Amino acid sequence: MTNPEIGKSVVAAGIQTNYHDVGEGYPVILVHGSGPGVTAYANWRLNIPYLSQFYRVIAPDMVGFGYTEQPEGYEFSLDNWVQHIIGVMDALDIQKAHIVGNSFGGGLAIATALRYPERVGRLVLMGAAGTKFKLTEGLDAVWGYQPSIENMRKLLDLFAYDRSLVSDELAEVRYKASIRPGVQESFASMFPAPRQQWLDSLASSDEELKSLSNEALIIHGREDRVVPLSSSLHLAEVIDRAQLHVFGRCGHWTQIEHTDRFNRLVADFFNEINE
Repeated sequence: MTNPEIGKSVVAAGIQTNYHDVGEGYPVILVHGSGPGVTAYANWRLNIPYLSQFYRVIAPDMVGFGYTEQPEGYEFSLDNWVQHIIGVMDALDIQKAHIVGNSFGGGLAIATALRYPERVGRLVLMGAAGTKFKLTEGLDAVWGYQPSIENMRKLLDLFAYDRSLVSDELAEVRYKASIRPGVQESFASMFPAPRQQWLDSLASSDEELKSLSNEALIIHGREDRVVPLSSSLHLAEVIDRAQLHVFGRCGHWTQIEHTDRFNRLVADFFNEINE
Protein backbone atom coordinates (compact mmCIF):
# COMPACT_ATOMS: atom_id res chain seq x y z
CA MET A 1 0.00 0.00 0.00
CA THR A 2 1.45 3.36 -0.97
CA ASN A 3 1.84 6.05 1.68
CA PRO A 4 -0.04 9.21 0.62
CA GLU A 5 2.30 11.31 2.79
CA ILE A 6 5.17 10.59 0.41
CA GLY A 7 5.00 12.69 -2.75
CA LYS A 8 7.77 13.79 -5.07
CA SER A 9 11.39 14.41 -4.15
CA VAL A 10 13.76 17.25 -4.99
CA VAL A 11 17.03 18.60 -3.59
CA ALA A 12 16.24 22.02 -2.08
CA ALA A 13 18.94 24.08 -0.35
CA GLY A 14 21.03 20.90 -0.33
CA ILE A 15 18.30 18.86 1.40
CA GLN A 16 16.45 15.91 -0.16
CA THR A 17 12.92 17.22 0.23
CA ASN A 18 9.60 15.38 0.15
CA TYR A 19 6.86 17.52 -1.39
CA HIS A 20 3.46 17.41 -3.06
CA ASP A 21 2.93 19.25 -6.35
CA VAL A 22 -0.63 19.29 -7.68
CA GLY A 23 -2.47 21.44 -10.22
CA GLU A 24 -1.42 24.15 -12.65
CA GLY A 25 -1.27 27.92 -12.69
CA TYR A 26 0.10 30.48 -10.27
CA PRO A 27 2.15 28.70 -7.54
CA VAL A 28 0.85 28.49 -3.98
CA ILE A 29 3.17 27.08 -1.31
CA LEU A 30 1.60 25.52 1.78
CA VAL A 31 3.82 25.53 4.88
CA HIS A 32 2.67 23.16 7.64
CA GLY A 33 2.73 23.54 11.43
CA SER A 34 5.10 22.01 13.98
CA GLY A 35 3.11 19.29 15.74
CA PRO A 36 4.71 15.91 16.46
CA GLY A 37 4.48 13.51 13.54
CA VAL A 38 3.21 16.24 11.22
CA THR A 39 3.66 16.08 7.46
CA ALA A 40 2.55 18.42 4.70
CA TYR A 41 0.00 15.83 3.62
CA ALA A 42 -1.46 15.39 7.13
CA ASN A 43 -1.75 19.15 7.48
CA TRP A 44 -3.16 20.02 4.05
CA ARG A 45 -4.84 16.85 2.75
CA LEU A 46 -8.31 18.45 2.79
CA ASN A 47 -7.16 21.66 1.09
CA ILE A 48 -4.89 20.52 -1.74
CA PRO A 49 -7.68 18.98 -3.89
CA TYR A 50 -9.75 22.19 -3.84
CA LEU A 51 -6.96 24.75 -4.22
CA SER A 52 -5.28 22.74 -6.98
CA GLN A 53 -8.33 23.30 -9.19
CA PHE A 54 -7.15 26.90 -9.56
CA TYR A 55 -3.45 26.91 -8.68
CA ARG A 56 -0.28 24.91 -8.73
CA VAL A 57 -0.15 23.82 -5.09
CA ILE A 58 3.21 22.85 -3.59
CA ALA A 59 3.33 21.44 -0.05
CA PRO A 60 6.81 20.47 1.22
CA ASP A 61 7.76 18.63 4.38
CA MET A 62 9.97 21.25 6.04
CA VAL A 63 13.38 20.03 7.16
CA GLY A 64 13.04 18.30 10.53
CA PHE A 65 9.55 17.03 9.70
CA GLY A 66 7.92 14.26 7.71
CA TYR A 67 9.84 12.48 4.98
CA THR A 68 12.35 15.21 4.17
CA GLU A 69 15.99 14.36 4.82
CA GLN A 70 17.55 15.85 7.93
CA PRO A 71 21.29 16.37 7.48
CA GLU A 72 23.40 15.33 10.45
CA GLY A 73 24.07 18.22 12.83
CA TYR A 74 21.46 20.41 11.10
CA GLU A 75 20.69 23.61 13.01
CA PHE A 76 16.98 24.33 13.28
CA SER A 77 16.51 28.08 12.93
CA LEU A 78 14.25 30.61 11.27
CA ASP A 79 17.07 31.49 8.86
CA ASN A 80 17.55 27.89 7.76
CA TRP A 81 13.84 27.16 7.38
CA VAL A 82 13.43 30.29 5.23
CA GLN A 83 16.35 29.14 3.10
CA HIS A 84 14.64 25.77 2.71
CA ILE A 85 11.45 27.43 1.40
CA ILE A 86 13.46 29.51 -1.07
CA GLY A 87 15.43 26.36 -1.95
CA VAL A 88 12.18 24.57 -2.85
CA MET A 89 11.18 27.51 -5.07
CA ASP A 90 14.59 27.59 -6.76
CA ALA A 91 14.63 23.83 -7.31
CA LEU A 92 11.20 23.99 -8.96
CA ASP A 93 12.11 27.13 -10.94
CA ILE A 94 9.42 29.21 -9.22
CA GLN A 95 10.22 32.91 -9.21
CA LYS A 96 7.23 34.06 -7.16
CA ALA A 97 4.48 32.35 -5.17
CA HIS A 98 1.71 32.97 -2.69
CA ILE A 99 2.42 31.37 0.68
CA VAL A 100 -0.07 29.85 3.13
CA GLY A 101 1.49 29.34 6.57
CA ASN A 102 -0.08 27.38 9.41
CA SER A 103 1.03 28.17 12.98
CA PHE A 104 4.85 27.64 12.93
CA GLY A 105 4.53 27.86 9.13
CA GLY A 106 2.97 31.32 9.49
CA GLY A 107 6.11 32.58 11.20
CA LEU A 108 8.18 31.13 8.34
CA ALA A 109 5.88 32.69 5.72
CA ILE A 110 6.23 36.15 7.27
CA ALA A 111 10.01 35.86 7.53
CA THR A 112 10.27 34.66 3.91
CA ALA A 113 8.22 37.64 2.69
CA LEU A 114 10.35 40.06 4.70
CA ARG A 115 13.67 38.66 3.46
CA TYR A 116 12.65 37.90 -0.12
CA PRO A 117 9.86 40.40 -0.93
CA GLU A 118 10.30 39.88 -4.67
CA ARG A 119 9.61 36.14 -4.29
CA VAL A 120 6.34 36.29 -2.33
CA GLY A 121 2.94 37.37 -3.62
CA ARG A 122 0.11 37.14 -1.09
CA LEU A 123 0.22 35.70 2.40
CA VAL A 124 -2.33 33.60 4.25
CA LEU A 125 -1.47 33.33 7.94
CA MET A 126 -3.51 30.75 9.81
CA GLY A 127 -3.24 30.51 13.60
CA ALA A 128 0.18 31.95 12.91
CA ALA A 129 3.29 32.38 14.96
CA GLY A 130 5.33 35.36 13.80
CA THR A 131 4.68 37.91 16.53
CA LYS A 132 5.63 37.75 20.22
CA PHE A 133 3.14 36.31 22.70
CA LYS A 134 3.33 34.42 25.98
CA LEU A 135 3.82 30.70 25.46
CA THR A 136 0.47 28.97 25.97
CA GLU A 137 0.03 25.78 27.95
CA GLY A 138 -1.23 24.25 24.71
CA LEU A 139 1.88 25.08 22.69
CA ASP A 140 4.13 24.04 25.57
CA ALA A 141 2.36 20.65 25.53
CA VAL A 142 2.70 20.34 21.74
CA TRP A 143 6.42 21.07 21.71
CA GLY A 144 7.03 19.02 24.87
CA TYR A 145 5.24 15.92 23.53
CA GLN A 146 6.49 12.54 24.77
CA PRO A 147 5.41 9.66 22.51
CA SER A 148 2.38 7.62 23.56
CA ILE A 149 -1.04 7.13 22.01
CA GLU A 150 -2.58 8.68 25.13
CA ASN A 151 -0.41 11.80 24.87
CA MET A 152 -1.11 12.12 21.16
CA ARG A 153 -4.84 11.88 21.84
CA LYS A 154 -4.56 14.67 24.44
CA LEU A 155 -2.72 16.85 21.95
CA LEU A 156 -5.26 16.29 19.20
CA ASP A 157 -8.02 17.18 21.68
CA LEU A 158 -6.14 20.44 22.29
CA PHE A 159 -6.05 21.23 18.57
CA ALA A 160 -9.72 20.78 17.76
CA TYR A 161 -12.77 22.59 19.17
CA ASP A 162 -15.03 19.78 17.96
CA ARG A 163 -13.72 16.62 19.63
CA SER A 164 -15.61 14.42 17.15
CA LEU A 165 -12.87 15.27 14.63
CA VAL A 166 -10.38 13.46 16.83
CA SER A 167 -10.71 9.69 16.49
CA ASP A 168 -8.65 6.95 18.11
CA GLU A 169 -7.61 5.98 14.59
CA LEU A 170 -6.25 9.48 13.90
CA ALA A 171 -4.40 9.46 17.22
CA GLU A 172 -2.84 6.10 16.36
CA VAL A 173 -1.79 7.27 12.87
CA ARG A 174 -0.19 10.43 14.24
CA TYR A 175 1.43 8.51 17.12
CA LYS A 176 2.99 6.03 14.68
CA ALA A 177 4.24 8.96 12.57
CA SER A 178 5.83 10.47 15.68
CA ILE A 179 7.85 7.33 16.46
CA ARG A 180 9.33 6.64 13.05
CA PRO A 181 13.13 6.25 13.36
CA GLY A 182 14.75 9.57 14.27
CA VAL A 183 11.52 11.57 14.31
CA GLN A 184 11.13 12.06 18.07
CA GLU A 185 14.86 12.72 18.54
CA SER A 186 14.64 15.45 15.90
CA PHE A 187 11.43 16.89 17.33
CA ALA A 188 12.71 16.89 20.93
CA SER A 189 15.85 18.77 19.85
CA MET A 190 13.90 21.44 17.98
CA PHE A 191 12.08 23.27 20.78
CA PRO A 192 13.61 22.20 24.13
CA ALA A 193 12.51 23.84 27.39
CA PRO A 194 12.35 26.67 28.27
CA ARG A 195 10.28 27.01 25.12
CA GLN A 196 9.44 30.73 25.13
CA GLN A 197 12.82 31.38 23.49
CA TRP A 198 11.91 29.27 20.45
CA LEU A 199 8.56 30.96 20.09
CA ASP A 200 10.28 34.35 20.26
CA SER A 201 12.81 33.20 17.65
CA LEU A 202 9.97 32.66 15.14
CA ALA A 203 8.67 36.21 15.68
CA SER A 204 9.30 39.25 13.52
CA SER A 205 9.40 42.70 15.13
CA ASP A 206 6.53 45.17 14.80
CA GLU A 207 8.79 47.38 12.69
CA GLU A 208 9.38 44.51 10.29
CA LEU A 209 5.70 43.58 10.20
CA LYS A 210 4.77 47.19 9.43
CA SER A 211 7.18 47.14 6.50
CA LEU A 212 5.41 44.18 4.82
CA SER A 213 3.87 45.27 1.53
CA ASN A 214 2.14 41.94 0.85
CA GLU A 215 -1.62 41.57 0.94
CA ALA A 216 -2.26 39.31 3.95
CA LEU A 217 -5.29 37.23 4.89
CA ILE A 218 -5.14 36.37 8.59
CA ILE A 219 -7.31 33.45 9.75
CA HIS A 220 -7.80 32.25 13.32
CA GLY A 221 -10.05 30.00 15.36
CA ARG A 222 -11.65 31.85 18.27
CA GLU A 223 -11.19 28.90 20.64
CA ASP A 224 -7.56 28.23 19.65
CA ARG A 225 -5.67 26.94 22.73
CA VAL A 226 -2.29 26.63 21.00
CA VAL A 227 -1.78 30.09 19.47
CA PRO A 228 -4.01 32.75 21.08
CA LEU A 229 -6.42 34.81 18.98
CA SER A 230 -4.67 37.92 20.34
CA SER A 231 -1.65 37.02 18.19
CA SER A 232 -3.65 37.35 14.97
CA LEU A 233 -5.43 40.47 16.22
CA HIS A 234 -1.99 42.02 16.66
CA LEU A 235 -0.83 40.91 13.21
CA ALA A 236 -3.97 42.45 11.72
CA GLU A 237 -3.22 45.72 13.51
CA VAL A 238 0.37 46.09 12.36
CA ILE A 239 0.39 44.57 8.85
CA ASP A 240 -0.71 47.39 6.56
CA ARG A 241 -2.57 45.42 3.88
CA ALA A 242 -4.21 42.89 6.19
CA GLN A 243 -7.69 41.46 6.56
CA LEU A 244 -8.76 39.21 9.42
CA HIS A 245 -11.26 36.35 9.48
CA VAL A 246 -12.11 34.72 12.81
CA PHE A 247 -13.99 31.41 12.94
CA GLY A 248 -16.16 30.86 16.01
CA ARG A 249 -16.42 27.31 17.42
CA CYS A 250 -12.97 26.60 16.04
CA GLY A 251 -9.64 25.63 17.58
CA HIS A 252 -6.18 25.52 16.00
CA TRP A 253 -7.23 23.48 12.97
CA THR A 254 -9.16 25.99 10.86
CA GLN A 255 -8.26 24.19 7.63
CA ILE A 256 -9.68 20.92 9.01
CA GLU A 257 -12.49 22.14 11.27
CA HIS A 258 -13.99 24.50 8.67
CA THR A 259 -12.53 22.99 5.52
CA ASP A 260 -15.01 24.23 2.91
CA ARG A 261 -15.15 27.78 4.23
CA PHE A 262 -11.38 27.89 4.63
CA ASN A 263 -10.81 26.65 1.08
CA ARG A 264 -13.21 29.16 -0.46
CA LEU A 265 -11.83 32.01 1.62
CA VAL A 266 -8.25 31.32 0.52
CA ALA A 267 -9.13 30.72 -3.14
CA ASP A 268 -11.24 33.90 -3.28
CA PHE A 269 -8.43 35.91 -1.67
CA PHE A 270 -5.95 34.67 -4.26
CA ASN A 271 -8.44 35.00 -7.12
CA GLU A 272 -8.93 38.73 -6.55
CA ILE A 273 -5.75 39.41 -8.48
CA ASN A 274 -2.69 37.38 -9.42
CA GLU A 275 0.36 39.51 -9.05
